[in-house]
Amino acid sequence: MSFDNLCKLLSEKHPDRFASWVLGTPQTGATVLKTELSIEPIRADYVTFLQLEGRILHLEFQTKLESTPPLPLRMLDYWVRLYRLYRLPITQVVVLLLPPKDDIEIPTAFTVENTRHEYRVIKMWEENPEPFLQDSALLPLASLTATNQPQNLLEKIVQRVNQVETTQRPEISAYTQILAGLKFKKDLIRKLFREGMMRESVIYQEILEEGEQRGEQRGEQRERNLVLRQLNRKVGELPPGMRKQFETLTLEQLENLGEALLDFTTLLDLEAWLASK
Repeated sequence: MSFDNLCKLLSEKHPDRFASWVLGTPQTGATVLKTELSIEPIRADYVTFLQLEGRILHLEFQTKLESTPPLPLRMLDYWVRLYRLYRLPITQVVVLLLPPKDDIEIPTAFTVENTRHEYRVIKMWEENPEPFLQDSALLPLASLTATNQPQNLLEKIVQRVNQVETTQRPEISAYTQILAGLKFKKDLIRKLFREGMMRESVIYQEILEEGEQRGEQRGEQRERNLVLRQLNRKVGELPPGMRKQFETLTLEQLENLGEALLDFTTLLDLEAWLASK
């Protein structure tokens, strides 16, 4: 599946959410028009037609600006055919997934002599990523939005994908990784998504918690061994009863004892310190 066709698929799965995004106002009841545009065939692979209340929304997804016939002529052609069929106002929006090479000017109208036909262009690389991060229907497009820190954005996207409802997550994750491939290297995408999935895993969380506990236990044991060696040098080997008391000390108490024993001279000093605890 091409990147453009994937966007078409997403817009037809979630027509209300895509219409709300491109129009900037909440839309409900949008339906996909499975229409045949007659006369001569035109390339409609990446085109979505949505029926709104009293209006048609024509969405065209483009990875590259160059096309045959040229984009402005194609948009005029679509408009004429749609209007002939439905006699309704038509909003046309081209969604460009990537910036054109060499800063080529992006046309927003067809103009020949007295004929002028305009349409909107959405440049994904200038879009605010937040609305895409907050909406699971738009989330697959988030990696193409504006950012000065691309990898940080991709990490946020991975985190957000892992918060999606479990039943939807595999599909959204796959779509997101495919579109991220337009901008990021495959190895980085795989690495971040694999790590993200592991972090969300219950087993992985348990491993982390066990690791933290073992780390704390090792730290406490090192402190206990250190204090015990210092005591043995200062006051001699501890009697069994005193050694038993020593083994019950917390990490904080061991640290306090490590400071106090600098002033010890006999086992009586240690005995008095333990009794005070």
